[in-house]
Amino acid sequence: MSKESVGIDPKLHEYLVAHGVSRDDVLRDLEAETARLLPDLVEMQIAPEQGAFMTLLARLLGVRSAVEVGTFTGYSSVCVARGLAEGGRLLCCDVSEEFTAVARRYWERAGVADRIELRIAPAVRTLRALPAEPTIDLSFIDADKESYIDYWEELVPRTRPGGVILVDNVLFHGEVLNRGESELGKAVHAFNEHARADDRVELVMLPIADGLTLARKR
Repeated sequence: MSKESVGIDPKLHEYLVAHGVSRDDVLRDLEAETARLLPDLVEMQIAPEQGAFMTLLARLLGVRSAVEVGTFTGYSSVCVARGLAEGGRLLCCDVSEEFTAVARRYWERAGVADRIELRIAPAVRTLRALPAEPTIDLSFIDADKESYIDYWEELVPRTRPGGVILVDNVLFHGEVLNRGESELGKAVHAFNEHARADDRVELVMLPIADGLTLARKR
């Protein structure tokens, strides 16, 4: 029901998830409900191994301030919120009341609702309203691809030195290789070029799910 990491054989992916991912009933039920309610959009949900990676990364960084751009039905926000340090907060930015209504129910089930603030509005507007000081420990961008550069430019200055920005779908089903044929592939490629040239960060692109860029603020 969840997308697999790019280039991994389905059976090998099953092994990877079985041996490297700890999923409880909350996440399993969220996967199943998303697939049932939104079968044509289920690929918008992150892969299990990506969620596990994000939880562990948040714990390793001792994240107290996190931002998510693009919440959908809440899988990634549950994973990030579970990794927050004591007193940590996650700000979720989305435009869909319908999708995030599912997320709200699962935040309650996961026991993380008190750590999450949801703002329903265009994410650029929400980000621009945040304080300009560099206080964010961890951000996750997973929304409309044409706006990736805009989100990046709002988040990088607000990220503390040593903080991390994660960006999803940076391989975009391989369409970044044929960027003249797909508008979304072209937009993701443009973002990848923009991020690679940004000397405010050091980054690595990982073959997790549909490609995940991990950038560390210098």
